[in-house]
Amino acid sequence: MNSPRLLGTFAAALVAALVVTAGCTARRDDPPAPTPAPTPRAGTPSAAPAPGGAVNGVSNPFGAHWDWSRYQQFAPYLRRIAGSATYEEISWCEIERTSGQVDWTGLDEIASRSRELGITLHLKIRTGVCWATGGTARYTRGAANKTESAMPTDLAAYQRFVRSVVQRYGPYGVREYAIENEVNAPSYWAGSPEDYVRLVKAAAETIRATDPQARVVDSGISSVAYGMGVADRLVRAGRVPEAVAAYQAYFQRRVGTRGQQIPAVTGAEQLVRALATETNSRSLRFLAATESLLTDRTVDVRQVHFYEHFSGVAPLLDYLRVTTPAGTPIQAWEVGQFWRDGDGDPASRAAEMVKTVTLLAAGGIGEISWLPLAYNPNNAAGSEVRYGLLDPDGTEREAGRMLASLADAARGATVTPLPASAADKLHGVAFVRGGSSTLVLWSASNAPVTVPAAPGRQTGAVGAPLRAAGGGTTVTDVPVLLRADQPVDRILADVR
Repeated sequence: MNSPRLLGTFAAALVAALVVTAGCTARRDDPPAPTPAPTPRAGTPSAAPAPGGAVNGVSNPFGAHWDWSRYQQFAPYLRRIAGSATYEEISWCEIERTSGQVDWTGLDEIASRSRELGITLHLKIRTGVCWATGGTARYTRGAANKTESAMPTDLAAYQRFVRSVVQRYGPYGVREYAIENEVNAPSYWAGSPEDYVRLVKAAAETIRATDPQARVVDSGISSVAYGMGVADRLVRAGRVPEAVAAYQAYFQRRVGTRGQQIPAVTGAEQLVRALATETNSRSLRFLAATESLLTDRTVDVRQVHFYEHFSGVAPLLDYLRVTTPAGTPIQAWEVGQFWRDGDGDPASRAAEMVKTVTLLAAGGIGEISWLPLAYNPNNAAGSEVRYGLLDPDGTEREAGRMLASLADAARGATVTPLPASAADKLHGVAFVRGGSSTLVLWSASNAPVTVPAAPGRQTGAVGAPLRAAGGGTTVTDVPVLLRADQPVDRILADVR
């Protein structure tokens, strides 16, 4: 994302019996006993939350999503981002391949290992296509042969399955359950928006009745669909030039990657045509359905997916502020860099990662999971389209060191946006813990910015040891860390 005992056995079991690929139908439906919180290992940052600083045990907003079959390679790094959250996608059709024959083996292992790592596990509950839904799958993906989901033929049976998931994994500390994944895509959801709303309402009723502490999460509309939503809202508001500019910023790396789904846009007519394609129209309908579930409080948490250039964060946050009910937590379960044939060097890719996740954090996004932790060299694309924090063998890249550094700064701290007085000069975020502030900063323009020296201040590159900032800190477009035992506004009071 120190191998514990039986790690080799665990890895082998996951390859053969991971929830989404399991072929075994052995009956294993006895709920587990609650597992105790793990004892931190020597040299491992404590995952214990600061008072008032964590939600559902999450004390560090910066996490990742990884391939559990490579757990041995990733475990040392995952301990560095303890206190974060991750998710696992499960399928009713894979856990219960034959009606009444349930196998929890792979998911039990994942839930147990997540607790040992000090990482909070969320679950995405999908149906898949099988005896429980009827019909035949039209789409299969990857070595796991994942399929789209369809409406269950018996909602009461579906609710019994959801109840069993919540009963079994609540003792492991699971408190958030997303219903399906990226339902705007036909390869993930075969039904209509109305079907999806009906499914979520049934699941939400069951989840809350089973565990009053649990929270219901939407499916996570895709990154591309959110970009279409950003542009569509501005067009409908009559702010067409802003809509075109937002589309161009958001999709600067996507144009042409999906044929005419994401065409180049330079004016109003082209944008309106782009939004009206069958694919994008479907996405907007599912986005509206998701927002209706948020508005009527069927869903407790909004899930965001974002794989674009960091300049797309600002229009996304603006959209979320307007379309999300007040007080609704927003979490980014999937964040990454989609860049087909990307030619960025490791330093620039890492710096961009820092900008993306810190802008999201400063904008109020409570949990941010980078995906993938390490790319799979055997993926269907044949190249690293989505950038990993680690090499495939688990070796830390510069981006990985930087995210771990952000996790250290943020763990148990209060996330604070930069004061408005500095916004024209600096971008970034601040983490405040007690009387100490750690700032992540980069210049808002091409011009260097100087933060004057003061006693006790330390500075350095993100991911590197800090040193005394005796001559002040010069901030360029490369993010730096600045730490001081002072309030944020005092640190930035004399920026020039």
